[in-house]
Amino acid sequence: MAGHSKWAGIKHKKAIVDARRGKLFTKLARAITVAAKEGGGDVDGNPSLALAVQKAKDASMPKDNIERAIAKGTGSGADVDALENVMYEGYGPGGVALLIEAVTDNRNRTGADVRHLLSKGGGSLGEPGSVAYNFDKKGVVAVDGERYGEDDLMVAIDAGAEDISLDGDVFEIVTEPSDLTAVRAALDEAGIELQNAEVIQRPKALVPVDEDTAAKLLRLIDNLEDNDDVDAVHANFDVDAEVLERLMAAS
Repeated sequence: MAGHSKWAGIKHKKAIVDARRGKLFTKLARAITVAAKEGGGDVDGNPSLALAVQKAKDASMPKDNIERAIAKGTGSGADVDALENVMYEGYGPGGVALLIEAVTDNRNRTGADVRHLLSKGGGSLGEPGSVAYNFDKKGVVAVDGERYGEDDLMVAIDAGAEDISLDGDVFEIVTEPSDLTAVRAALDEAGIELQNAEVIQRPKALVPVDEDTAAKLLRLIDNLEDNDDVDAVHANFDVDAEVLERLMAAS
């Protein structure tokens, strides 16, 4: 998910991710391999690889696994050559826009799987460009708003962050994707503990939905994210934080 509603469910989502760590490591390794394949194996000279490696480290992926994934991406072989990033665009219940990021070695298989999951979940697959205009690719860092104040986070602005806003009890720091690593490093150096840091497709505007529609959307997103090839799902829906927490606790 993406949007202001997302942060209310970070801790719960992390618990779900941890429970699926085996599958998560496989997805993270593939993302690292593709980034290394496309931009080289030097983390300092390849921003996409740096972000993929940091995401793997956040998930406690072993260093050996990360190094093997980089080596695979800079090597050769039919399996590596076939891997590519693909973005699918679609709609969920309530007409909510969905961007679905995937890493695949078979576009036809993954496209058919995504289409089936969307249809089964009350959504539909759209044409390229049909919903992407609703999103901006941004780096986003979440920080506990009860533990820190805005003054504590000014180091992020100095490091290149675009904006800092408080959503409920969570500060959301927005950056350009290329600045996320520097902003994160500045916060780490200042001793600021992060709840989450990642590059997302951030919706330009949110579509309010009721509890029933939100429940259907969450089920659809979970089913999509459970697919081996799907790396992330972004949506532009908004729902009351208490409703979201209740629905995620019940999932």
